[in-house]
Amino acid sequence: MADLKFEVTRNPNPKPDAEREAILAAPVFGANLTDHQVVIVWEKDKGWHSAEVIPYGPIMMDPSAAVLHYGQEIFEGIKAYRHADGSIWTFRPEANAARLQRSAHRMALPELPTEIFIESLRQLIAVDGAWVPEPVNEKTLYIRPFEIAAENFLGVRAAHRAEYRVIASPVGPYFTGGVKPISIWLALDSARAGKHGTGEAKTGVNYAASLLAQSEGYENGCSQVAFLDADTATYFEELGGMNLFFVYKDGHVATPALDGTILHGITRDSVIQLLKDRGVSVEERQVSLAEVTAGLSAGEIVEVFACGTAAVITPIGEFKSRNGVLTVSAEPGEVTVSLRNELTGIQYGTVEDGHDSMLKLAD
Repeated sequence: MADLKFEVTRNPNPKPDAEREAILAAPVFGANLTDHQVVIVWEKDKGWHSAEVIPYGPIMMDPSAAVLHYGQEIFEGIKAYRHADGSIWTFRPEANAARLQRSAHRMALPELPTEIFIESLRQLIAVDGAWVPEPVNEKTLYIRPFEIAAENFLGVRAAHRAEYRVIASPVGPYFTGGVKPISIWLALDSARAGKHGTGEAKTGVNYAASLLAQSEGYENGCSQVAFLDADTATYFEELGGMNLFFVYKDGHVATPALDGTILHGITRDSVIQLLKDRGVSVEERQVSLAEVTAGLSAGEIVEVFACGTAAVITPIGEFKSRNGVLTVSAEPGEVTVSLRNELTGIQYGTVEDGHDSMLKLAD
């Protein structure tokens, strides 16, 4: 496996330079893809093999492919950042690799070794580095590694063939309004994940489960949806694709504990580390809706923010539900803004990286 070599077939019809530059000038999240993709095949009797970089294009798939019927699918989200000297870096890729492996284990898919995961990023950047935007207005190249069950078989069992692929899309800020507090829809009638389920795996089924509530949120003027625990509908868990943090007046910060139903957010983990570096007390515990309601009313909770790879750190201005509105703040809080500036500074190479978080992908 250590001898896995990538065969490179360059796209004979890449997007013209002028078209690519126009896209990079105003990138829309997920709307435009780069010229190439990475593909690696796994088979039960062969392991990982046939590593390729090929032109971006449709996946040819049999209608009986297992992923289409039983949802054996996992993915990651990671970004490539261009620094001022033109070099290209990524943030904590070994953490993404480890999470992909945990997700694979939960979804009965093969676990891709960390070194192959990181090499797949290098291989894509080697041919599509020109798609990494200049470091202005928080532009990055969003990279989407994913793995699917690719065996043509209708029986219900773990697939004997899988494919790992990597695609990428240049992006700007996830929320187009800038660093402004967003409105969150509080899902009181649906849950994202239950105990002993797939909640902590980064798999499409969890995101699909959030879409109905997300649609309700959009209808009520909200940008995202927050879920409570499935058992009691008492405790905050996470948003549809982001982790939650609550900042208290006395300076401490609380975030819902990882209990098997919440995604192990890499940005979440980094935020906790940055807070601890500042000497801030961080409590990973259950945070109830009643506590948040009372805390906001009494002024004990002074900031709420969400975090994730796509949106980095985003202030929350209010929670809406059928029961009314819980107001947080009309302006982003001091802790939220300072954390966001520090984290993005590390990622773009303008703030000292005290934890060796960044890995160079290309000069």
